[in-house]
Amino acid sequence: MTAPSSAAGRFGGIGRTDGPDRTDGADRTDGADRPRPLGPAYDPYTWKEIAHLLLNLPVAVFGFVYAVTALATGGALTLTVIGLPLLALALLGARQLGKLERARARKLLGMRVEEPTPLPLARSGGPVPRLWMALKDPVGWRTLLYDAVRLPWGILTFCTVLVSLFVLWPVLPYLARGLTNVDRAMVRGLLSPSDELERRIAELESDRGVVVDTAAADLRRIERDLHDGAQARLVNLAMGLGLAKEKLLEDPDAAAAMVDEAHGEVKLALQELRDLARGIHPAVLTDRGLDAALSSVASRCTVPVKVTADLPARPAEAIEGIAYFTVSELLQNVSKHSGARSASVDVWRSADRLLIQVQDDGRGGARLDGGSGMRGLAERLGAVDGLFVVDSPDGGPTVVTAELPWRDRKA
Repeated sequence: MTAPSSAAGRFGGIGRTDGPDRTDGADRTDGADRPRPLGPAYDPYTWKEIAHLLLNLPVAVFGFVYAVTALATGGALTLTVIGLPLLALALLGARQLGKLERARARKLLGMRVEEPTPLPLARSGGPVPRLWMALKDPVGWRTLLYDAVRLPWGILTFCTVLVSLFVLWPVLPYLARGLTNVDRAMVRGLLSPSDELERRIAELESDRGVVVDTAAADLRRIERDLHDGAQARLVNLAMGLGLAKEKLLEDPDAAAAMVDEAHGEVKLALQELRDLARGIHPAVLTDRGLDAALSSVASRCTVPVKVTADLPARPAEAIEGIAYFTVSELLQNVSKHSGARSASVDVWRSADRLLIQVQDDGRGGARLDGGSGMRGLAERLGAVDGLFVVDSPDGGPTVVTAELPWRDRKA
């Protein structure tokens, strides 16, 4: 099948870059992280800056020796059995040095620098995956670079402050302010992530909240459906069978009628349980895949729907489930609100994305902000790094395109 051009041209990958660091607000200069205006020559803030600059030399010497030793030893022994493990341990140690430097910057420079996310070594499997995760840790490598370039700067700042304490006392606060601004820039550049990563972290936190809220709402819906539907029918069934048992001897005909009524209640309860199970995860999706499941949804739609699926393989179960429920809800909207005479569903894979397009010839006018349904779909897709776009001019047609990341199904 050829992918519809209206979606293929508009949608590629999202192209986001993830990273392990987490430093909310680390690259901003608000609050305490902003250099204070020149005021009294010597205040507590200035003395903290001077202390920071004097500590630069011993800290820089230790960091430089550590970085050079780690790189030289690890590099020289790379071809041996112990070379890479030693380098991995050195990078883990560099993380701890970076933690101390961030703490020093917070304490003495008033910077807002949070800690990076710990490496998930416990969830990485065996020793080889853990070794590889430590070796490719950008936090450790940036900290080693920070330690390697700090020695000349540490010597310069230490000597400048020491001489100024005796010779340039009146201008020392201003020198300290300027020198610590350079220190702040180094911390932001090498020990803090970029603005892009900060935005990405904020997006992921928001997406996580959406997932949690959606899961809670689904649980409440299931509980409500069970309480108001199948549970109520089963209670009536138990009461009806109890009355039938009492009348069985004295009035067999009435008891038989009650049993027939109870039989009907059982059928209705079973149908409601099937509908509820289909709403959680339909059996046809598990057994036969997305094409058959979408065809089943389309057959229940009040508008004739043509389903075309061109998938080389089945995607991961989670992605397949999201795609199914997205199409299911969109077709419900077509039935209830569009006034359409026909609709179509197209599903295909493009590179590492799963694309879904639902189109109808109805009255149009659908908007993302027009109700909670469309907005909820957009939030759910966004939570898994997907996209959701509605093109629905007044008078129609309506074209809704959903994009999900393609993940291969586990065998």
